[in-house]
Amino acid sequence: MRSTLKDVQELESRHILQVYRRLPIEFVDGEGCQLFDRDGHEYLDLVSGIGVTSLGHKHPDLVAALIEQTKGLLHISNLYYHSLQGQVARHLAELSGLSRVFFGNSGTEAVEACLKFARRYWHTKGDTTRTKFIALERSFHGRTLGSLSVTWDEQYRKPFSPLLEGVTFVPPNDCSALLTAVSRSTAAIIVEPIQGEAGVYPLTPAFAETIEEVCQQTGTLLIADEIQCGLGRTGYPFYYSALGLKPKLVAIGKALGGGVPVGATLVSEDVAKTVSFGDHGSTFGGNLLACRAALTFLNKLVAGGLLTQIGRTGAHLERMLHSIAQKQPRIVALRGAGLMWGIELDSDAAPVVEAALNRGLLINRTAGTVLRLLPPLTITESEIDSALAILESVLADERVKV
Repeated sequence: MRSTLKDVQELESRHILQVYRRLPIEFVDGEGCQLFDRDGHEYLDLVSGIGVTSLGHKHPDLVAALIEQTKGLLHISNLYYHSLQGQVARHLAELSGLSRVFFGNSGTEAVEACLKFARRYWHTKGDTTRTKFIALERSFHGRTLGSLSVTWDEQYRKPFSPLLEGVTFVPPNDCSALLTAVSRSTAAIIVEPIQGEAGVYPLTPAFAETIEEVCQQTGTLLIADEIQCGLGRTGYPFYYSALGLKPKLVAIGKALGGGVPVGATLVSEDVAKTVSFGDHGSTFGGNLLACRAALTFLNKLVAGGLLTQIGRTGAHLERMLHSIAQKQPRIVALRGAGLMWGIELDSDAAPVVEAALNRGLLINRTAGTVLRLLPPLTITESEIDSALAILESVLADERVKV
C-alpha cells in the first residue's frame, strides 16, 4: 500500500531529529526547473535545493554520468589515486586562479578547512600570535563549531557557546570599522562577497577595495565564502572577481555537485606550501561519484556555455524584477546579481512563500522579510516569466499579508 504524506510525517516525527520546519509537501519527481508532488501537481522551482541543483532536476548529462560511475567504483578513500580529482581541481584552478584544491563534502567543511589552513599558515611562518579572525555582521558560514564561530547571528551561536575565541565582527561595508579591527594578530578576514542567508547583500566596491588594501598592508589572509554566490550563480565564476578581491582561500559547495554532496577549499600556492601531510583530511572527500558529478557540472558551466547563458537569463531576471518592483509597493528593495536575488518586502515574507507554493511556485524566505530566488542555473527566460507572473499575482493579492 502506497504511503500518504501523513504517513511520511508521522514516521519522521518519531525518528527524525526535529531541526527542520518543513512545508507540508512531498516531491517525488522533477525535470529541469520543474518539480512534481505525489499528486502530480507541477511547481516551478526557484529554490533549487537552496542553490544546489545547479543543472536543474534530472539533467540528462548528469544522470548519464552518475549511472556510468555507479557501474564502476564509487569510493576508494584518499589512500589511493583516482583519475577524477585532478581533473576537477584543474577546472577549479583555472576558474579561480588558486592553484590547489582540498575536497570535502559540504560548504561548512570547506569553511572549516579555510580557518584551519589560515591558522596553519601563520604557525608555519613562526608567528603564533596571528590566530584571530575578522568576520562580518550578518554573516552566515555554516553550522559546525568553527564555521559557527564566524557566523554572526546569535540565534545560531548562543545555544552552542563558547565558540572559537578571537573572532571580531565588523559591520559590512564599513571601511573605517574594518581598518580599526585588523591588527598584527589577525590571521584572516572571512567574507561572503554576497551575504546570502542575511537577505542577499552584496559587498560594495569601496569595502572590497579596503579589504584588499588592509590585507596587502598587514599580510592578513583573505577567505572568500563563495558557497552560495560562486560557481556561476551571479554570472561570474566567482563573485569576488567582480569586486576586485584576491582571496588566498575560497570555500565552495552547493552548486558544485548538482545535487551530489561535494565541497572544496581552493588554496593559493603560498598558503598551500605551509600545509603538511596529515594536517587535514576527509574520508569521503573527493570520491569518484562526487568528482564525476562535479566534473559534469564544470564542463557544462564553461565548455557547455552555461556561464554565458546565465549572463542573459540573469539580466532578464533583473529587468523583470525591477519592472514588478515599480508596480508593487510591497517591495522595498531588490538586491543581487545574475541568478541570485533578494526581494525585501515591507512585512514578513512567510505568507508570500506559502501563497506562492499554493499557486505552483517555490521560493524561499530568509532574514524574515526577504524572498530569496536561487533558481537552477539552467532556467530559461520563459520559465522566469512564468515564475514571476505567479509571484506578481501573489504580491498583488491583498489577502496574502500578515
